[in-house]
Amino acid sequence: MNSKLSSKQIMAVGLMLFALFFGAGNMIFPPFLGQDAGTHVWTAIIGFLITGVGLPLLAIIAIARVGDVQTMASRVHPVYGVIFTVVMYLVIGPLFAIPRTATVSFEIGVIPFLSESAASSRLPLALFSIVFFIITAWLAMNPTKLVDTIGKILTPALLIILGIIVVKSFITPLGDAQAPTGAYVDGAFFKGFVEGYLTMDTIAALVFGIIVISSIKGLGVIEKKSITKICVQAGLIAAAGLAIVYLALAYIGSTAPAALGLKENGGAILSGAANYLFGSFGSVILALAIIFACLTTSIGLVSACATYFNKLLPRYSYKTIVLIFSIFSMVIANIGLTQLINFSVPVLVIIYPLAIVLIVLSFFDHAFKGSSLVYICALIPTGIISLVDGFNTAGINVSAITDALSFLPLFAQGIGWIVPAIIGALIGYFISMAVGKTEETTA
Repeated sequence: MNSKLSSKQIMAVGLMLFALFFGAGNMIFPPFLGQDAGTHVWTAIIGFLITGVGLPLLAIIAIARVGDVQTMASRVHPVYGVIFTVVMYLVIGPLFAIPRTATVSFEIGVIPFLSESAASSRLPLALFSIVFFIITAWLAMNPTKLVDTIGKILTPALLIILGIIVVKSFITPLGDAQAPTGAYVDGAFFKGFVEGYLTMDTIAALVFGIIVISSIKGLGVIEKKSITKICVQAGLIAAAGLAIVYLALAYIGSTAPAALGLKENGGAILSGAANYLFGSFGSVILALAIIFACLTTSIGLVSACATYFNKLLPRYSYKTIVLIFSIFSMVIANIGLTQLINFSVPVLVIIYPLAIVLIVLSFFDHAFKGSSLVYICALIPTGIISLVDGFNTAGINVSAITDALSFLPLFAQGIGWIVPAIIGALIGYFISMAVGKTEETTA
């Protein structure tokens, strides 16, 4: 039994966590931000880093302190704890995020190399998804070896590929940053803040917390305080890596319009930049980076979901659940990326604010003595407003409710739940204090 890990082991855990976070979506968002922010890119990226890096780091630390998501959510109520956790794992896992790793890597990393007729056929995606999830299941079968397979092998490979693209972009700049557009003209920081929030990495952090803790225990550390300390250190390494990569990708995006013109998404920006910097070889480099990023995220999500459901349903072995989720995700992946997004994004919009409130309150749990009233009073308004946002995202007409809530600060930006959550938590705190004093007087 160890009470601590070597610096090399902590670095491997940190790199593993970085790779689990860093999926294809994370490669696409910063360049698009850079393109639209233009000369305001650095102001915008600071806001992006707060929510795209800071919140996931807080989530990892929160899970290290509490143990797992269900324990955290059960502070509201045990039934809520189970329902919230199951929904979160299913949405961030086999219903959306895991299948998306295959569809995104296929569309960006494979389709550019296919003929027009082959790209329009369903067969290539079917064959790719089979191979993709065979590799995912194989590497996810033993979660204690994830540090070696991801932290020591796949992550360095991903960083090397990204490094090649980034270094070349600095040596041979694409051009000068253009004028900012849209919301980045007058509100670059806040727009970047919202974009980081939409990466959904905070939810992923709650899921990946199990993987990190299991990996640390697999290295011989079982004492809770030591595990928490190592999680913080690994989280800081992952956060630093994410921040550096985001800064570099945002820079590429900000300089790309001069050479490529405006693109409709970050994937097109990266693809164009890779081709501009390296010619046809650039497409190969980008394809490898995308596939590595998606594969590591897929492995981590399958392992995390299997770990949770094995604990919830112990009669099914971990390996059996890995196979079930891998096969199910392979089938869902063939529905197509657009359909997956249409189905899942509204659900993510609903549960993401609930996850943030839980994380923040977990750091103050001792201050209000773990009163469930504080959690309940904060989560009720958060849930109501997030439900409205989810309906709006899904295209369901709730204009009457939307108009009634439009007075809330930041509601138009999609985060109108923040102020009501704070007020609700304070109300719950004062009620719990009053109840406590009444009970003491009666006693």
